[in-house]
Amino acid sequence: MTAGLRTPLMLADAHGRVATDLRVSLTDRCNLRCTYCMPAEGLQWFPGEDVLTDAELGRLLRVGVELLGITKIRFTGGEPLLRRSLEHIVADAKSLRTRTGGTPELSLTSNGIGLDKRVSALAAAGLDRVNISLDSLDPQRYAAIARRDRLDAVLAGLAAAEAAGLLPVKVNSVIMRDANEIDVVPLAEFCLERGYQLRYIEQMPLGPRHQWDRSKMVTQAEILARLGERFELRPATEPRGAAPAELWRVAPDATQPGGLLGVIPSVTAPFCGACDRTRVTADGQLRTCLFSRTETDLRTPLREGATDAELAELWAGAQSLKAAAHGIGEPGFVPPSRTMSAIGG
Repeated sequence: MTAGLRTPLMLADAHGRVATDLRVSLTDRCNLRCTYCMPAEGLQWFPGEDVLTDAELGRLLRVGVELLGITKIRFTGGEPLLRRSLEHIVADAKSLRTRTGGTPELSLTSNGIGLDKRVSALAAAGLDRVNISLDSLDPQRYAAIARRDRLDAVLAGLAAAEAAGLLPVKVNSVIMRDANEIDVVPLAEFCLERGYQLRYIEQMPLGPRHQWDRSKMVTQAEILARLGERFELRPATEPRGAAPAELWRVAPDATQPGGLLGVIPSVTAPFCGACDRTRVTADGQLRTCLFSRTETDLRTPLREGATDAELAELWAGAQSLKAAAHGIGEPGFVPPSRTMSAIGG
């Protein structure tokens, strides 16, 4: 045990939740400009000196896994594939040991662009699986949402992840009114045929300031209604645990083998009560919730010589103050000042 810690710490809060899943952003930069994430002209990126170095990131990951009980790490962004040292970061994380002596589960949330060129090295470094964003299979609609014509690159990334054995391959789709509602069923057919696990996501207020319009959000109920017109659905019996998605099992038919589809109803049916996440941004700020209005600075004490034990105490203390719920839909709700790309998805 690291000097200074008499008893093992947990990332527990006052509402009975214990965080074991770390979402860590590697960069705020992205090579797309998705309408629900950032303005067309992009954002002011973090200054390079503000972003955690590989060594600093590795140290925080070690504190999280070895001192605070983290068992899962998901690398996010921005677009994490823009971090040139990603393979090194993954290998460093895979060398850590959890409290039970195993290795942490490592995953990557990505837009998939360029993944086909790096997936073999990432798998060899220890990456376990990927989540790829895909909001339409129609090139024109994809380009309208992403503001970049890169659908072919995303599909190549998906195929490469499957070939590399990063299973199950998961697909994330944000469904928006008057943008890609028409893609709900085609996306499901595409993923079911290939054995990918599709998760539809209700649009959240984390994009360009003052541009989220709840009336444009397609709800879980609407998504399920569209799916029910094409598939025979029944609620999945698999335990949900702390997973954000509510799952439905699709019966096989003449064109697809059946499987699971999920919806992440972050707005209409939030899963806050079972949340097991903690977050570190690319510039070293701890966030207890995606929608937190406050942050705890880990970068400054890290750079000023704090010990591992002191960092663990700071992290645990901040996590203990996590709010019971994100509060979307409640009177007075104010979204965070950071956009999704600056937080880490």
